[in-house]
Amino acid sequence: MKLRTHTISVSKISYIGTFALVGVLFGFLVVGNISRTHAESVAEALENETETISDNHYVTFHENGNSLTIKTDAKTVEEAIRRAKIEISDDDQIDPARTEKIDSENYHINIYRARPVIISDGVTKKYIMSASYDKETIAKQAGFIIYDGDKIELKNDTKNLLEAGLTETYEIKHKGGSTVTVEEEIPYTEKVEQDSSLSAGQKKEKQIGELGVRKTTYKVKFKDGVEVERVKVSEEVVKEPVEKITIVGTKVADFTANPDRATCESWMRAAGIAESDMETAYWIIFKESKCRYNATNASSGAYGIPQALPGTKMASAGSDWETNPVTQLKWMISYVNGRYGGWEGAKAWWLSHNWY
Repeated sequence: MKLRTHTISVSKISYIGTFALVGVLFGFLVVGNISRTHAESVAEALENETETISDNHYVTFHENGNSLTIKTDAKTVEEAIRRAKIEISDDDQIDPARTEKIDSENYHINIYRARPVIISDGVTKKYIMSASYDKETIAKQAGFIIYDGDKIELKNDTKNLLEAGLTETYEIKHKGGSTVTVEEEIPYTEKVEQDSSLSAGQKKEKQIGELGVRKTTYKVKFKDGVEVERVKVSEEVVKEPVEKITIVGTKVADFTANPDRATCESWMRAAGIAESDMETAYWIIFKESKCRYNATNASSGAYGIPQALPGTKMASAGSDWETNPVTQLKWMISYVNGRYGGWEGAKAWWLSHNWY
């Protein structure tokens, strides 16, 4: 089992009252620090890397130094939050992310409540709800561009209490910077591994994919104080993406000679046919053999799901080519890719010639 640490840049948590833009005091209370991070709890779990996740495990929620532990069979962070009946707004921050899978017997989730924030660059003033306490993150959430050298200051505006109330006010001071550094996500690749010990069609996540991070610095050209052009100066990969690996089962206990579509598709997935090709591949397979592994052309002798001629060609994919539909489909994938460049090409040929 792979355990990962989660780093968070905020250290406070707030309960929010009413937020009004003009003429109303903001009523909310800013309170202490989170006493325990998810990273710390994961570090403890590293002491037992062979841990097996049972159907029922313990999940602890941390908010404002308080904690709540429940026993649940929830599979994801979002499901655990729902089971615990904790209300979360779209602006609140959850660590780990809501989509993360629960990967330990004692799992910890931090909740950071969004609060009202005012941020201004001297020309534009914006009001947002943010769970972050990182000044640059808040500015970017509000839609401001922060150039290298700019300063962001926290200012509690006591002169205009009716507008600001007790909310935090940030002021951006542009220092005439001529460059801007942007963080961009690097997508991760996906890999499928076959496992003959798992039933055909069964999937298991071996490694969770993680986005990488790239920092790119641009030289900015201005005209009348307005950005008009960016030229790339440098690029640095801060974090390499992590490949997503999914295990797909190929074991099929009993092969039916007259499979329905669902069964045939389970064989197709086990053979390695991509979901994006499933519809086209099934169209050709059904035209050729109706997905029957023992289909035989009485006149030519073509055999099996792909109607290989002679059928012995399929031995290159496995010694059980005569009776195993997954082996036959593996050979068919190789044939289609080698002759037509893929399933779409094979279908186009079939439509023109009534065979492939």
